[in-house]
Amino acid sequence: MDPISLIIAALVAGAAKAAGDAAPDAYNGLKALIKRKFTDEAKAEMVLEEHETDPETYEAPLKKKLAEAEADKDEEIIKAAQELLKQIKPEESAAGKFNLKVDRNFQGFYGENLGTVHQTFNEKS
Repeated sequence: MDPISLIIAALVAGAAKAAGDAAPDAYNGLKALIKRKFTDEAKAEMVLEEHETDPETYEAPLKKKLAEAEADKDEEIIKAAQELLKQIKPEESAAGKFNLKVDRNFQGFYGENLGTVHQTFNEKS
């Protein structure tokens, strides 16, 4: 799972569970970190808020805004997303589905999903 997909998955799971009072602090904390990345980006903040109520429609625009803000390289956001998913989906978390390590030196990431390893490296400009 790439970092952007991890963040989106956490937001979707958190929005669904927030209504039931499951992990609201972790969900609100993740949203606050993302909003901090979107400072002075009213459109990005709007996309984040709209995604909460209509994730299918706003998934692509949110992915774009997260990538533009380089949220996929923000270790604090990734850790918050992992922690939220760990609280909401403990079985999948225990199986390593949400393990992800951001490596700034190689401009890529390492992800593990039930024994499958995915590596993506972006050319550094």
